[in-house]
Amino acid sequence: MSSEPCACPQTPDFEFLDARQATAFLRQDPWRVLRVQGDLVQAMDTMARALEGRTRVVSVFGSTRLQQTHPYYRAAVETCRLLAQNGWCIVTGGGPGIMEAANRGAREGKGLSIGLNIQLPLEQRPNDFLDVGYECKYFFVRKMMFAKYSHGFVIFPGGFGTLDELFESVTLIQTRKLANFPVILFGSEYWKPLLRWLRRTVHATGCIGDDDLALLNVTDDPQQVATWLAECEQGKCYLNGGLAAWLREHEIENGDASAAPGAQPGTAPEDR
Repeated sequence: MSSEPCACPQTPDFEFLDARQATAFLRQDPWRVLRVQGDLVQAMDTMARALEGRTRVVSVFGSTRLQQTHPYYRAAVETCRLLAQNGWCIVTGGGPGIMEAANRGAREGKGLSIGLNIQLPLEQRPNDFLDVGYECKYFFVRKMMFAKYSHGFVIFPGGFGTLDELFESVTLIQTRKLANFPVILFGSEYWKPLLRWLRRTVHATGCIGDDDLALLNVTDDPQQVATWLAECEQGKCYLNGGLAAWLREHEIENGDASAAPGAQPGTAPEDR
């Protein structure tokens, strides 16, 4: 392992999290706390002003790498156009790919389109479909804004950042930090391997329960997204959806009844 100092660009996040700078606490960290506070106050002020009086706000996540010709990009445009037409404000990370598609759909549906960008080593340019934008200095401030000001998440296919938002949201729901908060996965073919792993490995090992599986919904239908969000708005969250129901339907159809909810842990066969 090289002993050379890291050549990583010095973004605020990097400086704050770099353990090699831990001894700098006595000299610098108290002042960094003020920078964090400033970022938090500015982000909250931006969101509070933009969303004043609005009761329908949804955050949309997905890969930055899926471009306009990709089916998931087009699906995100269609979904967010429909949501905007139904009075939903669309919040994204403000960048390219699925984020751009979601903001584009919001613009086409004449809804409010918000982007929360982030300072990165390689600059992420805000997309062209934002009515309101803010560039966060710290990832954890940005993530707090998504959770605090949204009434649900719609998650399209994506990489580590998308998965991070997915699992943080279900953790907050599981630990009762968020209530009546739908998490909707769009794109069943993409999410199917992850969903089956959750059922056949994580659930079968006893690390999560049936109630935890029900925290997720999956669909390929933009109208279903709108329906689930409306149901949760009425306090009916998870009564008519849920990952458990999806697995039961799809795996029984494939002759795999033992993998349905209610099967004993450890009895689910391997994927065929």
